[in-house]
Amino acid sequence: MSLYASSNSQSSTFKNVPSGLHLARCYRIVDLGTQKSEFEGKANFSRKVMICWEIHGDESVTTDKGEPMAIFKTYTLSLNDKASLRADLQSWRGRAFTQEELNRFDLKNVLGHWCMVNVIQKPVGDKVYSNVASLAPVPQVVKGSGLPEGHNKLDIFNIAEPDMKLFETFGKNIKFKIENSPEWKARGNTGFEDMPNDFKDDDSDLPF
Repeated sequence: MSLYASSNSQSSTFKNVPSGLHLARCYRIVDLGTQKSEFEGKANFSRKVMICWEIHGDESVTTDKGEPMAIFKTYTLSLNDKASLRADLQSWRGRAFTQEELNRFDLKNVLGHWCMVNVIQKPVGDKVYSNVASLAPVPQVVKGSGLPEGHNKLDIFNIAEPDMKLFETFGKNIKFKIENSPEWKARGNTGFEDMPNDFKDDDSDLPF
């Protein structure tokens, strides 16, 4: 199983992740089901997944509670040659996938792994959003100095086998998207297992 992605819940104490390159750990993947989007005036329906990272660093990337800030990105659940998910995973790995790997990749393999997240801030109306621009492997010099302890529990939400306790922790927007997906309405349909799994790699320099 596998999933998660982009958006920000707003509150009076909300802080955007600052622009720049940050050390991050993937801690959650969420299956959003099939979602509608618009491209050049045409409706498009595709399976979506959200990937979430916790950001580690100095006080500029911690919440008012002193916890790591989080950032999300939403992807189409596809590894075709033009898919953003494929591009970001390959950048994260620091190596292109072979065809065999593309045919047998389980997205849950990214959970708990570290990367460098390049964040940019984008103004939309009177608000500013932090977006994941790109991913990169953690440099050896950073690994050598020791990675910090992860903060959040590792989670996967799969519509096919929903963890309702986890579901109740989601914001209203995420719940709305999931509940209005055809997969949720027709519970029992297959979920992330639709995506090939069991990818394994013996190269210890690769994060997954």
